Amino acid sequence: MGRRSPRRRLGAALAAALVAGLGLAGWAGLEREVATRAAALRAPDTGFLVEARDGALLRAFAVRDGRWRMAAQVSDVDPRFLRMLQGWEDKRFGEHGGIDALALLRSVLESARRGWIVSGGSTLTMQVARLNDRLPTGSVRAKASQFLGALALERALTKDEILSLYLQLAPYGGNIEGVRAASLTWFGHEPKRLTAGEAALLVALPQSPERLRPDLHPERARKARDRVLDRMAEIGLLPSSEATRAKREPVPTTRRAMPMLAAHAAEAARLAEVRSGRRSARLTVDAALQARLEIYARDKVATLPKPQSLAIVVADHETGEILASVGSPHLFDTARQGYVDLTKAQRSPGSTLKPLIYGLAFERGVAHPESLMDDRPTSFAGYSPGNFDGRFEGMLTARRALQLSRNLPAVELLAAVGPSRLVDRIRRTGASLELGNRSLPGLAIGLGGLGISLEDLVRLYAGLANGGVAKPLRIDASPASALTAGPGRRILSPQAAWYVASILAGAPTTAKGSPGTIAFKTGTSFGYRDAWTLAYDGRHVVGVWLGRPDGAPVPGLVGQDAAVPVMRDVFARIGAPEKLPGPPPGILVSAARLPPAMRRLSPKGAVARADAPEIVFPPKGARIELGLSDGAGMDLSLKVRNGRPPFTWYVDGKAALQGLFDRQASWHPREPGFVDISVVDAAGGAATTRVFLE
Repeated sequence: MGRRSPRRRLGAALAAALVAGLGLAGWAGLEREVATRAAALRAPDTGFLVEARDGALLRAFAVRDGRWRMAAQVSDVDPRFLRMLQGWEDKRFGEHGGIDALALLRSVLESARRGWIVSGGSTLTMQVARLNDRLPTGSVRAKASQFLGALALERALTKDEILSLYLQLAPYGGNIEGVRAASLTWFGHEPKRLTAGEAALLVALPQSPERLRPDLHPERARKARDRVLDRMAEIGLLPSSEATRAKREPVPTTRRAMPMLAAHAAEAARLAEVRSGRRSARLTVDAALQARLEIYARDKVATLPKPQSLAIVVADHETGEILASVGSPHLFDTARQGYVDLTKAQRSPGSTLKPLIYGLAFERGVAHPESLMDDRPTSFAGYSPGNFDGRFEGMLTARRALQLSRNLPAVELLAAVGPSRLVDRIRRTGASLELGNRSLPGLAIGLGGLGISLEDLVRLYAGLANGGVAKPLRIDASPASALTAGPGRRILSPQAAWYVASILAGAPTTAKGSPGTIAFKTGTSFGYRDAWTLAYDGRHVVGVWLGRPDGAPVPGLVGQDAAVPVMRDVFARIGAPEKLPGPPPGILVSAARLPPAMRRLSPKGAVARADAPEIVFPPKGARIELGLSDGAGMDLSLKVRNGRPPFTWYVDGKAALQGLFDRQASWHPREPGFVDISVVDAAGGAATTRVFLE
């Protein structure tokens, strides 16, 4: 309860005496009635508001009866509007006690002189009492109740609190109540900053909101606004020149839609907070970025046949805060099931889990980015995966295998580190996985054989980007959420996470310094149902999904072709990307320093083809004298049996002879020493030998 000034107490006493003089009640009865009403005052019901990280309005919800009414304080409104409002409606608002006896007496005398009611002499407090109690106009009983309500308001509230009620309850036409809803509806922005013309229109409309509605009666609205401007100039609240300029401002002729950014996240926040009794929530979302991405998503999806859709998530991987979440391009697009939040829909991730598989292999010393691996037809205890393109690359480094997203090397590494370990590391991020009816995960999960959401994939990649530590991903910006979020959990060692980043950024070797700007991985689920790209720079992690909301196949839908362009467009709308960080201590740069067991990996649990190629010459471990120490030296003979031509021969990981249908070939070495020689046939079968040449 605010402390009233002596002038307000005097005004209240005069008003009370006037009411008593009219015979409404005796003094004692009046005091009881005012006290009862003051104790029963309740704040009006206002719609739930969801705000961005900086306080910008993301989405507003109407109250239960469908009215747009928003919480508002004096500090939420342009001070000039408040001065104009009091200058027009109640010049002595700060002085009277709810009923301005002088204004009321003047109104009675003027109405008696002219023979009709000129003005009601209502103060702003009386108007608030009428609006708060939904009292009719033109009724003696209602006017008496209005007097009593005004006295109760002045007794219980400060002037600013009474004014705040007016800012929430004043009618502005249709189902629009309160200055915030009116400013958003008619001008498309908050009332914190208003032009003189906008402020004057908001002062005028509550006088007769339906008769002056700008969308229905723009000329009436203009004239009413101009009368307010003339009055403000007359009493000195506006310079005449400014009032003249304000009259040239156009009057809005259409209603604008209420803000609806991050619609799905806002609805989830509302459902969570309403149960707690709060009327607002603040999210970690960046309103400007969210708006840019929603516009982009609507434009992008317009180029796709229905019912294809897309979803986008952007997060700060260091803090875990979600900066933008586009659950669907448009909430009310029923053809694309826009009401479904596709950032939370569980879908097959395709190849997007491979980076974590490789990271686990690097962490556990199973492999290094420069380890040689076989991409060839292989069976793992009855499971015989193939590659997306139906081809096999033969011998290649782990780095290149991940960059090319080859399936066989990924399954080989998963068999070595264990599917259960992969699931455990994913769950450490807070992700929820759908494993179907399998009691234990199998090797197929490495190629997308499980269900996971876009939001949870962003959790995983945020952990990769953050040096192997996955911070809890959150969109709730409340202090309580920040306190309970926790420090994050490690899913990879810093060295393993760095190796993965260098590979996904396209680095050709493990080198010192930043490996680049953006690291990314694509994914395409079985049957062309889902196209993915997950990417990160030095600060942001971006997740993109495209497909049909109903999970039906989309022929030709591939992550590289469909999702990568979207990812690049998203980064362009975030701003200049930040470079990936340099390597942590303990990075092994030189492949020559790898332990022998890590230089070339042999599949564990794999069953090779019966007709796989075998190197007949040179035999493994042989020392062959070619005269290299004396000069040019001789050629080295190469022989292979079995396998399917044509054959490709590799020396130290580089192609030396290609497209050979003959099973015999020769290669000329340049210097003595150990060499690794491999042969790959047309079906991807491979064999390797290591010899010393002299």
